[in-house]
Amino acid sequence: MTEPTTTIWHNPNCSTSRKVLARLREAGHEVRVVEYLKHPPNREAITDVLRLANLRPRDLLRRKQAEVKTLGLDAPDVEASAILQAMIDNPVLIERPVVMTARGVRLCRPPEVVEEII
Repeated sequence: MTEPTTTIWHNPNCSTSRKVLARLREAGHEVRVVEYLKHPPNREAITDVLRLANLRPRDLLRRKQAEVKTLGLDAPDVEASAILQAMIDNPVLIERPVVMTARGVRLCRPPEVVEEII
């Protein structure tokens, strides 16, 4: 059996993440599911996703999380490096789902964004 070429940073409690995972499977993708809250990505993995998806750390920040306000990450002058470190320290701050396929990397919000890379 070959290794899946599609990866999703997934939270099974998130309806958007579940929809995107279902769509990937419907499209015939063998998916490596990474429950990123249980197995957090390291700095290198997050940095790679940001680069490949052409995102800034703030773009990948899950703004709905209470920790964003608690940590002061909602202030416009917060450095990108501080946001990145906060996501490393608190993976719940990473917006989901992030999907990586041979056709690209996307933060799939809204879920239809996944269509660009399947």
